[in-house]
Amino acid sequence: MARMTFISWNVNGIRSIDKKEALRWIDDEATDILALQEIKAEDHQVPESLFTRSFAHLCVSSSHKKGQSGVALFTDIEPEYCSDCKEVDVLHEGRINELHFGNIAFFNVYFPNGKRNEERLEYKMAFYDRFLDYIDTLKEKGKSIIVCGDVNTAHREIDLARPKANEGTSGFLPMEREWMDKLLDHGYIDTFRYVKGDEPDCYSWWSMRTRARVRNVGWRIDYFFVSEDLKEKIVDADILDDVMGSDHCPVKLVLEI
Repeated sequence: MARMTFISWNVNGIRSIDKKEALRWIDDEATDILALQEIKAEDHQVPESLFTRSFAHLCVSSSHKKGQSGVALFTDIEPEYCSDCKEVDVLHEGRINELHFGNIAFFNVYFPNGKRNEERLEYKMAFYDRFLDYIDTLKEKGKSIIVCGDVNTAHREIDLARPKANEGTSGFLPMEREWMDKLLDHGYIDTFRYVKGDEPDCYSWWSMRTRARVRNVGWRIDYFFVSEDLKEKIVDADILDDVMGSDHCPVKLVLEI
């Protein structure tokens, strides 16, 4: 078995992160897969100066609307299959990298935000359902599943600083939280809670409007989930809240595979 480290981060603009030199720490981090969300770029716009180390493979899924969404996955793992999963991302918004290696199907996902209007909330919920159906089908075929990314929902009251004030806000609506219950009920594990238990005040996103990060008034909306067959392989899961550069911070998973 080998110890593998996975990093996920919503960078809120990969070119902005590059200008801030906010990904240089990856040079000193033993990372097997680096998964980025909301890159707001096409593959040819991904800067070569993000870090000094070189990854053998880069998978990019870009939105049909320039400057929006987009995900990127850097790895030295030789992919057996790499896709942007149009079965789920039906509007071609650049929301998924799907990569298979060995018996594992790895997903880097920027889930839709439902705050704009009712139509986008409905799309978010439909996206959730399509995605769960898709990974369930792979799991039934014998694949082990790893999912990371910005889920755009805080699961439980412990996962945001102001739960009562946000009960009617997309990102903490009952139906969004119920879908996350359903995800776990289908045999997937929230790795951070598996490792850390009910550790409070652990967030991965803070509003930039109100200096919320300084006061740690945040939301935990960035996750690593694994299928139950990988539960005993979990070594560590963490939130890297000391890393700056975005309104999100990175999250980390270490597995013995």
